[in-house]
Amino acid sequence: MPSPQALSVRAMLQQVRASQNPAELSLEAQRAGLDQMGRTIPQPADVAVERTSFGGVPGEWITVAESSDKRVVLYLHGGAYYMGSCESHRSLAWRLARASKSRVALIEYRLAPEHKFPAAVEDAVKAYESLLALGVEPGRIAISGDSAGGGLTMATLISLRDAGKPLPACAALLSPWTDLAGTGPSMESRAPYDPWLEPEGIRKAPLLYCSRDQLTHPLVSPLYGDLADLPPILIHVGRDECLLDDSVRLYDKLIDAGVQAKLHVWDDLWHVFHSFPIPEADEALNEIGLFIQEHIPS
Repeated sequence: MPSPQALSVRAMLQQVRASQNPAELSLEAQRAGLDQMGRTIPQPADVAVERTSFGGVPGEWITVAESSDKRVVLYLHGGAYYMGSCESHRSLAWRLARASKSRVALIEYRLAPEHKFPAAVEDAVKAYESLLALGVEPGRIAISGDSAGGGLTMATLISLRDAGKPLPACAALLSPWTDLAGTGPSMESRAPYDPWLEPEGIRKAPLLYCSRDQLTHPLVSPLYGDLADLPPILIHVGRDECLLDDSVRLYDKLIDAGVQAKLHVWDDLWHVFHSFPIPEADEALNEIGLFIQEHIPS
């Protein structure tokens, strides 16, 4: 049974979607709206934020009292590749830092449509390589991301593997967007239950990021890639989201490729529910934190 807080947030999301047509909002308004959503959770006094650059990619080091110097999470924000920033995802980052007892490197990769594919992938790889250059061992790094950032996490792993680079210890994906061609059956079957996303918008957004003939490129839609020889991966997804099958099919492909993978489908929840101030989000982030600690002991 969903918590009262989850029911309240669901009602809010439904109301916002009913009152707004994203197609009528400017790019700037959409970006500002996501940033505003990220400011809804108050930041505790022990959260330290240091503005910096990771291999030329702007971002922030985020730490909390529990953060260990022995563990780093490279976090790749969501936002359909054309929205998202440190502002929109800082609250999620510090909550993940606390749950995983890690330092979090939250980056601002270049956004579409100003910077199309493969800009985001290039920036994520640069940021990871910058951590190695700082002396952080690959076995002390986890990569995590939500929505587009979850797909970008997979694209980064594939890029690193194909380039012969050392891979991180593990990865955690929050409602990853892995099929920008939008072919999953849940795009239609879960649409009546999804309080936030709808199929038409999901299928339009990718063309800000890439051309139509790139929709199934493995670094755009990792579902279509070779997934062998990747590190352990944890996937979280809400059962009530149109992108459910982006996670379910990815998990199946990972298992078929021999990758150690775990899928947790959260009943009655929606896309990247982790971002919201609800008990279910705290539980989910704690699970992700324990997964990261298991694979990166302090």
